[in-house]
Amino acid sequence: MVKKNNDIADLIEKARNKDQKAFNTLLNTYWSDVFRFQLSKTDNEDEAEDITIKTFSKAFDKIHLYNERYNFKTWLISISKNIFLDHLRKQRTDTVSINKKESEAYKIFDETPSAEDQLIIEQNLAQLLNYLKQLKPHYQEIINLRYFREMSYKEMADKLNEPISNIKVKLLRAKKLLAEIIEKSSKN
Repeated sequence: MVKKNNDIADLIEKARNKDQKAFNTLLNTYWSDVFRFQLSKTDNEDEAEDITIKTFSKAFDKIHLYNERYNFKTWLISISKNIFLDHLRKQRTDTVSINKKESEAYKIFDETPSAEDQLIIEQNLAQLLNYLKQLKPHYQEIINLRYFREMSYKEMADKLNEPISNIKVKLLRAKKLLAEIIEKSSKN
């Protein structure tokens, strides 16, 4: 879904003010562009997906630095390219950092249920578990930890040894994919 420049500027402004729906819309609008870019670089779906998640995590964390003179998609791709280059550098070195402390994760507020949350809540548990099995294992795990084991973002980050911002982006993506599976199933 292509949005007009004014719509994107409005979403960016709302995201700067920590509007959860704006984050979701930006993620959904640009996910495939960033993912395709990474897939062309890595030629590996899992790696491309991980880097795409990191891209959105960093972009949401640094959205206050975005300059409106540039296209938002171009800005995201630049972030993604830099993360990919860092990824390549890390693969080439075998050094391990001790006491590497993660920066404060971007606080994406999850106060009211989104449309995806509402679909998840309304579904029959057995049916929901069947839908969950259609997701990739890491998305199944993130949904399980959040909704079935009722873990906080911090607990999930500790358990999965990932930054909180990555956990939040993965959860947004998992909920969107699950909602699409549910919606597709209800049309059949």
